[in-house]
Amino acid sequence: MIHWLTELRNAVDASGHSLMDSDSLVFKLFNVLHYHTLRAGGAFLTSFSLSLLFGEKIIRKLISLKVGQPIRTKEEVQKLFDLQGHKAGTPTMGGVLMLGAFVASVLLWVDWSNGAVWICLGTTLLLGALGFWDDYEKVAKKNSKGVSARMKLGWQFVVAIIAAVLFAYALPGGMTYDGHEISYRCLYIPFFKEPLFVDMGFFTILFFALIIVGASNAVNLTDGLDGLATGCSISTGLAYAAFCYLVSNIKYAKFLFIPYFHLADEMTIVAMALVGACFGFLWFNCQPARMFMGDTGSLALGGAIATLAIACKQELLLVIVGGVFVMEAASVIIQVISFKTRGKRVFRMAPIHHHFELGGWKESQVVVRFWMISIILALVSLATLKLR
Repeated sequence: MIHWLTELRNAVDASGHSLMDSDSLVFKLFNVLHYHTLRAGGAFLTSFSLSLLFGEKIIRKLISLKVGQPIRTKEEVQKLFDLQGHKAGTPTMGGVLMLGAFVASVLLWVDWSNGAVWICLGTTLLLGALGFWDDYEKVAKKNSKGVSARMKLGWQFVVAIIAAVLFAYALPGGMTYDGHEISYRCLYIPFFKEPLFVDMGFFTILFFALIIVGASNAVNLTDGLDGLATGCSISTGLAYAAFCYLVSNIKYAKFLFIPYFHLADEMTIVAMALVGACFGFLWFNCQPARMFMGDTGSLALGGAIATLAIACKQELLLVIVGGVFVMEAASVIIQVISFKTRGKRVFRMAPIHHHFELGGWKESQVVVRFWMISIILALVSLATLKLR
């Protein structure tokens, strides 16, 4: 919408008067929609409304196509089957609803000339396509294996490297609060009053790629209980919406001693569109879930969150903001390393949400408590802005 109104800026009507005269309706509408806060709210409401509007239709369609979630059998993991066996057949691939609402809202409310927006959208959609392929393989073959790990990781790195190159070499940089120019290749180290930057040079590509691949897989691992990944993505998205708004406002950036990146302004709208899509999906994904996002949604969500972190140059804070995702991924890594080196398991089962389930927590308790942790970590990350 903002893109179309921009095109009208120099338009002339039949009488020869500009449609952007100060007393014209178009001019007033353009001025109102120029504010990022209003468009961010519009993006949230749009993606949320679209999710609610099409949710029931998507569920019915998935049921008619018999796109049910495959659960590991007793022979594979007895304990997991005991916990999750009753969910077999629940419609999966619901991530198409989330992605559709998110993309439609972003295209409606952002300024299309912002390159960071297109990098985020491209990364999200390509990772979503990988997830769709993986979900389809699982459903078609009636098992939980899907695409091979090697193929999945290869696809993720190709997408991540493309996004990393574009961030590092195709986008204009920003500046420090005292006017020094910096590029996206500079790593911003938080917690210092005097901004500390490290020029990573070519290693920027590897660093950004690891962030994108890591976040994508971390969200995917978290998506094991009804509403868990969705709820944690909401608090993470809200935190990054705040970060994007602050770093794109030169007054706030100077006041908080953080770098100023003007391209992050439109990413505020992107973040709120993501939050709205997650809220709408959670309507159908809360316990007992009527559909699962599948890898279609989880891989895409991780990619979107990672690109938001990169766009506002708060990559290191992703460890705090997305602390639940980090905890889930770390539990799997620790479990695998421990079992291969010591022959013993650290957790009852990994990812760690299953550890607590086997410890006696009900699924709803695990989910809500992890949501609480995610909200607290998001608030802590925002509080670090004053630790300068």
